[in-house]
Amino acid sequence: MNSVAERKTVPDLIRNIVANIHPETHPFLVHKVKEDWVEISYKEAIEKIDAISAWFLEIGIKKGDRLALIIDNGPDYVYYDQALQQIGAVNTSIYPTLSETEIEYILNDSGAKAILVGTPFLMRKVYRVANSCPNLIRIILGFDEMEKYADRGGKFNPGITCIKNIIEEGKKIVEQYRQAINSAREAILPSDLSCLIYTSGTTGTPKGVMLTHFNLTENVRASLEQIQVLEKTDKFLSFLPLSHVFERTATYHICLFEGCTIAFSQSLDLLAKNMGEVRPTIMCCVPRLLERIHDRAMKNGTSAGGAKTKIFLWALGIGRKYRLVLESGKKPNIILRQQQKIAEKLVFSKIKERTGGQLKFLISGGGALPKNIGEFFGDLGIKVLEGFGLTETSPVMAVTENERVIYGTVGRIIPRIEVGIQNVDTKEIYTIQTHNTFKEDFQSEEGEIIVRGHCVMKGYWNKPQETATVIDPDDWFHTGDIGRFYKGNLQITDRLKNMLVNAYGKNIYPTPVENTYLKSSKIEQVFLVGDKREYITAIVVPAREILQETFNLSNEFFEQPVMFIEEKEIVDWIGQDIKRLSNELAKFERIKNFKVKRTPFSMDEGEVTPTMKAKRKVIEKKYAEAIDQMYLQEAKAD
Repeated sequence: MNSVAERKTVPDLIRNIVANIHPETHPFLVHKVKEDWVEISYKEAIEKIDAISAWFLEIGIKKGDRLALIIDNGPDYVYYDQALQQIGAVNTSIYPTLSETEIEYILNDSGAKAILVGTPFLMRKVYRVANSCPNLIRIILGFDEMEKYADRGGKFNPGITCIKNIIEEGKKIVEQYRQAINSAREAILPSDLSCLIYTSGTTGTPKGVMLTHFNLTENVRASLEQIQVLEKTDKFLSFLPLSHVFERTATYHICLFEGCTIAFSQSLDLLAKNMGEVRPTIMCCVPRLLERIHDRAMKNGTSAGGAKTKIFLWALGIGRKYRLVLESGKKPNIILRQQQKIAEKLVFSKIKERTGGQLKFLISGGGALPKNIGEFFGDLGIKVLEGFGLTETSPVMAVTENERVIYGTVGRIIPRIEVGIQNVDTKEIYTIQTHNTFKEDFQSEEGEIIVRGHCVMKGYWNKPQETATVIDPDDWFHTGDIGRFYKGNLQITDRLKNMLVNAYGKNIYPTPVENTYLKSSKIEQVFLVGDKREYITAIVVPAREILQETFNLSNEFFEQPVMFIEEKEIVDWIGQDIKRLSNELAKFERIKNFKVKRTPFSMDEGEVTPTMKAKRKVIEKKYAEAIDQMYLQEAKAD
């Protein structure tokens, strides 16, 4: 691991790479242009970064100014971010999926002076709200249609240019501003604000999380001390949004520390194709992607029947035996080693080839990874390192150690922070654990997870009262997550706000229950209902592809205006798996009735956050009639 102990700010990192890790001609970024993957060296990137910094200074941008971005992952994100970071400005990233109202709110709340806009579609959103944002002086297009927006008869307040023009103009004046850029970079303090990341949350107005340069650099440094297996030759494939702190830290900033190459996926739809082309060694992902890979592999492995299915299931069994022996600290015997080689050749290598065939490991975050999914990848010989944290914690609080994977947990506490488990009702702190107090057999009671140390945010932008609500006088940040320690690792149960209390006073945490039902390949999403009710019901979203193939359905079937699928054969088909999987749960956790939703819960409908967490109040209000019907049906049946 490359040690950068003395470097405490984000712009220090790229300069350290060319000074100590790679020559400036080494590939830094990779992206697809038409049909070809194009490499961008550190030298080319730094030239563009400095040019943009010079242009910012020319128009009067100064330390502490907020500069916004609403753009998909790609080199332009990196150029713009690094350019503003090194002059002390503040990155204010906006999710491309947000509504015009939310975009307007963030631009005004942050007081952003400029915004980089990635596509014409996003520009239409920004254009409609720009005149309502008095601080906004420049709109910068990440595409070549400036003429379309340039002349609006004086009715448009901000000036408009494009990133290509900025780079060209900046290169002409960069030497004039060279000393000013260097001085600005050297004047940045670790305690200075690096970015504002707005959390939409499951309820309420978006809050701008203030993360400092020290928050971000120290979080990466501590995480890398725990995962000491990255090398400067590694290649990351980036597809999760850089507007979210997980991808920014676990891909972008890690690569800036270690000198790894970042390849940008074209889109989620083309991810599988891009994996085969790029052949990454490491990739950050969310649990749902891993679930889909698992479901597809299981379907492909078992659909043919006969000998092929028997070989597939035999291989998985061997993989499991091999993994369990290794995890026990023993060495597999010669027979098991030979069997594993055969399983690798016949089955595992074919699944791995779809990921490019070079993966050392995957980093999973943004939600709880179901235990069976982690075990499946472990059986294949693909290690999944799971992490945990929030935007407010920069984000990593815990991450799986490479040599010690405990499935169903999110790993060991990272160095130099404290994590406590607090009784939700009495506020008694059951235990406080650190990286150094780790014991493999330690277990604790369940409660709210609290944390203090270098990872905790500076606070919420313009919201001192909300900040004081989550950071107590002893500097503990209250995560709102429920969990415990298990075998020394942190284990997440659910969100405190998600907890359902049934009519009999039983506490039910939806996430582990929903994950149990998500083991079914027929089910894409589950939303549990049952607060203050006698029993649990659910809204279930079927796995479209499997449903479509099973019942030979047309695309039009999923486009019908009727919100729920009522066809008895489909409901019964899903009900078979719900009944089977209910046996794994306590009686009070089992789904007693359910509705089958035709389309997934989506961000466009305001039903989930950008990190795909359900907005419980929104969903319960929107589908109140359907929920009431489920309870009426059961009451009549009784």
